[in-house]
Amino acid sequence: MTAETLSDTALTRPMTDPFGRRISYLRVSVTDRCDLRCFYCMSEDMAFLPKADLLTLEELDRLCSAFIHKGVKKLRLTGGEPLVRRNVMGLVRSLSRHLASGALGELTMTTNATQLAKYAAELADCGIRRINVSLDTLDPAKFRAITRWGDLDRVLDGIEAARTAGLAVKINAVALKNMNEDEIPVLIDWAHGKGMALTLIEVMPMGEIGEGRIDQYLPLSLLRARLAQQYTMTDLDETTGGPARYVRVAETGGTIGFITPMTHNFCESCNRVRVTCTGTLHTCLGHEDASDLRKPLRASASDEELSAAIDRAIGLKPKGHDFIIDRRHNRPSVSRHMSVTGG
Repeated sequence: MTAETLSDTALTRPMTDPFGRRISYLRVSVTDRCDLRCFYCMSEDMAFLPKADLLTLEELDRLCSAFIHKGVKKLRLTGGEPLVRRNVMGLVRSLSRHLASGALGELTMTTNATQLAKYAAELADCGIRRINVSLDTLDPAKFRAITRWGDLDRVLDGIEAARTAGLAVKINAVALKNMNEDEIPVLIDWAHGKGMALTLIEVMPMGEIGEGRIDQYLPLSLLRARLAQQYTMTDLDETTGGPARYVRVAETGGTIGFITPMTHNFCESCNRVRVTCTGTLHTCLGHEDASDLRKPLRASASDEELSAAIDRAIGLKPKGHDFIIDRRHNRPSVSRHMSVTGG
């Protein structure tokens, strides 16, 4: 075998962690900036990264492509809010070449929908078939309280634009005690009535945690028991490659996903890693692990050093996260904000 063949083999070596899990799902944050300030994701006076620290769109393309060559089949673009990054659609269109070649199975995005009225049709034209929209309430006053200044109508208009463009929309809602817990049935009926799936997510102890934040933690096991009094739910075997466990609701015909990092550790089948907009690789959402991919990315025009750095990081992926809400010391499990990690 020649040195060139050895090099090609290394660049395309499938990523398997120490526990035999094949890594095929990459979530990439294209920016830490957002036009909302959801209190469970960001602080109100968030200090954003200097633009010089961010990977360029060309570097993000090259980084994503390296992961695709190593076996990633699902790529999700996140933020912050990905659609506030200047010229981000150029990146989306460039990455769509991997869909056309068959190397990538799905290109998708998580968004707050504030920019969807502008970009939905172009996203569909780039080969994106479904998106996740973060939306915790249909009450305008509650929406403004959660996001600190958001306009619910703008989000709803964006969702309708996405549906008109033919995008399948899944709503992601964080379950918040004393905030939206009584409204979950309204969200279910609204989403399912429009043919959209709904996924419920437990608050994760990341970033700043105040007394109010801790008190808003709502176990989804409790919420599901409440919903079972109103709906007939049947467990499903299906998965979209993420951590959610799904049920079918007989009364609506739609599905509900439950993401339960606190009450049920979902790590046994974890097939995903996250890369921040600065090129930092996190192999686990619930650990302070970090591997710098920006340095090897910029060190050479060849991807050999980058590929080797990815392999080293995957080799250190932990078996599971250690999320716990520390009420006694009022501190997070992970100090970085969710917006910095990538949603």
